[in-house]
Amino acid sequence: MTVTGGLEWLALARGTLDRVALRRRDDDWLAAAWADPRTRVLVVDDGRSLVTGSFGAAATGSPATGGPDPALVLLPPARAPEGDRWLLGEDDDGTVYFGVSAPLPAVEGAEPAGLRQVGALLADRDSGLLTHLVALEQWHATHRFCPRCGTETEVASAGHVRVCPADGSQHFPRVDPAVIMLVTDASDRILLARGTRWAADRRSILAGFVEPGESLEQAVAREVEEEVGLAVRDVRYAGSQPWPLPRSLMLGFTATADGTVPLRPDPEEILDAAWYTRDELRAAISAGEIVAPGPLSIAAQLIMRWYGGELPSMPHF
Repeated sequence: MTVTGGLEWLALARGTLDRVALRRRDDDWLAAAWADPRTRVLVVDDGRSLVTGSFGAAATGSPATGGPDPALVLLPPARAPEGDRWLLGEDDDGTVYFGVSAPLPAVEGAEPAGLRQVGALLADRDSGLLTHLVALEQWHATHRFCPRCGTETEVASAGHVRVCPADGSQHFPRVDPAVIMLVTDASDRILLARGTRWAADRRSILAGFVEPGESLEQAVAREVEEEVGLAVRDVRYAGSQPWPLPRSLMLGFTATADGTVPLRPDPEEILDAAWYTRDELRAAISAGEIVAPGPLSIAAQLIMRWYGGELPSMPHF
């Protein structure tokens, strides 16, 4: 079952598989699943997997016209390359899915692609598979050694745990919680800002990482105050989605603030910020003055919920 929280559609929160966590330490079941010709394997290499179909218009969130929708290349175990193997889950029909980290094989009609290119275009099952596998690959690549003693760790639990052979400590995939918030004022204007590393036309809503010992609501209030100098109220949770680029969980919120208070952008993080009505935002996007977040992001879904539908047709970042 696909669960997306309060938002109607989130590109990377659409997985349909049962992750069968209780099977991860069952070596006999894992061996039988790998030997089953019905099992399917997704190969990933540095965040990219093989994809068929048309995705030339991925930046707009719609498949390129005139071709089949994008789909992942899934191989039977006998055709999968050698590499680190991780259990991804099981479908309703009993098909088991594994991920393998290895150089991508040559498959006619397929091209390498990553989540940013096709995450919003894949069907629910495939989007969930690629999101899960990219997150695991990134974690294994960057957490090979025990943080306690420096010993190289060993993979356990079908790829979802690493164990230190020296001290026995267990280490689990890291997830960094980050809040992202759509702030409006009493006139129902939206607050958009430009990050210091962004192009001149890029604008989005505010976001930031949750600090140790901090609640999500506290993080929302702190980040808005730090970035633009506003106090917020009526903080409400809207939905979440994984963002394994590299390892975040994006938690979406809405909040309100006093639109008459002067904005004070933090020069280390925000170059400029401003309030927009719907008409002003539509005019700015249509004129090419603003490039909106793309459909892969929770930012776009929060903005569209406020806007009342799709934004004007323009390229996204």
